[in-house]
Parts: sequence; structure tokens; C-alpha cells
Amino acid sequence: MSPRGPLRLGAHERLIVALDEPTGAQALAWVERLGDAVSFYKIGMELLASGDYFTVLDALARRDKKVFVDLKFFDIPATVAGVIAGLSRWPVTFATLHGWHGPMMEAAADARSGQLRLLAVTVLTSMDRGDLQALGIDADPRQVVVQRALAAQAAGIDGVICSGQEAAPVRAATGAGFEIVCPGIRPAGSAVGDQKRVMGVAEAFAAGADAIVVGRPIRQAPDPRAAAEAMQAEIARLLK
Repeated sequence: MSPRGPLRLGAHERLIVALDEPTGAQALAWVERLGDAVSFYKIGMELLASGDYFTVLDALARRDKKVFVDLKFFDIPATVAGVIAGLSRWPVTFATLHGWHGPMMEAAADARSGQLRLLAVTVLTSMDRGDLQALGIDADPRQVVVQRALAAQAAGIDGVICSGQEAAPVRAATGAGFEIVCPGIRPAGSAVGDQKRVMGVAEAFAAGADAIVVGRPIRQAPDPRAAAEAMQAEIARLLK
């Protein structure tokens, strides 16, 4: 199956906020706190362990929020295909799988249906060249990310997760219509934390990102809603 082409996101939907919370109640408290400042949320592994995962997913859908399921699937092709087929029945816009195995990605792309779009994780933003070398990969992260993006595109995956630092070479290699979603976004003055390959909001979009994922810089801000609104305003200016 071929990639479906670009998802037509509105400017307000290009900021995806990470709900990395240990319980569903805490995650939904953030949704209430941020209100209409945020239209798109990512729910990942931390929330999965709470047992509230699909309760939160349903609650987001009822609030007309877009949902990004970030569980980074990686298994034999048949298993991942089964998961993707099942997940396609839920109101999910994006879901992630690791971009390390062509046949697995092909099986996932063939199993996908409905509105679900698949994003291949290339190299985690907490990793640098030294981390790749420790895994037996003697290459710069940019080179590895582009290779995996091309493999994902060939397998029929809709886009990739990559650092903003790799967005430009990925866009050059894959062309228009291939989704690029960038985590590790750190506005000026934000703590880097455990991330190693980071970029600012404006730089990421200038490099070719279609959407960005932001968690701690919003949740740890003195006024989280104001922080989200400021990012939305910056994105709107950039896209004019």
C-alpha cells in the first residue's frame, strides 16, 4: 500500500501536546486546563501502564481532539499487522511503529484502514552518534534517519518521527506529501532534559516539519495554557 499523501492539518492542529502522565485522571486534567489552546494530543507508554489508555482516547475523541497513539510498535509482521488492524477501528489520526524492519512496515501499511496514518520512528531524539555506535551503527544520526525515512516511504508508511535537525534532509529525500512530525522541540529558555537532538519551533517548521510534539516545555511552564497559546500564535505566523 502506498503512503496516502499529506494530512491536511489546520494551523492549530500542528502543535501536538504529549500527555505523558501516569493516570487517566491526570492526563484529562491537562486537557481541561489547556482547553481550546490545544486540538491534538499524543498519548504514549506511560499512560498505557495506568489501565486508562482507551478511556482517555475516547474522552479526547468526544472533545473533538485529534489523537496520536505513540506506542512504537515493533514485532514480527503478523503481530504488528494485527495491532494496526485493531487500532484502525478507533478514532486515531497517527500511530507510531519503529522504522527498523521493512516487512513489518509493509504489513502494517497493508493492515491500516480508516483515518489512521502510520509514522515510523527513525532515531529517538534522546540518542546521538555515540548511542548509535553502542548499537553497532557507525553512522551519523542524520544519515540513519534519512535511510529509515526512505525505507518507510517505500514500505507504504505515511511519514516519520524525527528530530527537527533531520527534517530538512528527510524532506529533500522523500519529497512533498510525506509526513514529518518532530518531537524534541525546545523553545528558547526551555530545559533540554534527556533530549540530545533538539530544535526550536520556528526552526523545525522552516526545516520542513508538518507538526511538532511538545510536552515538558508546556507542562512545566509557569502558565501552561499561555505557553501553548504562544506556540500556536508562532505557528500561525510561520504558516502565513
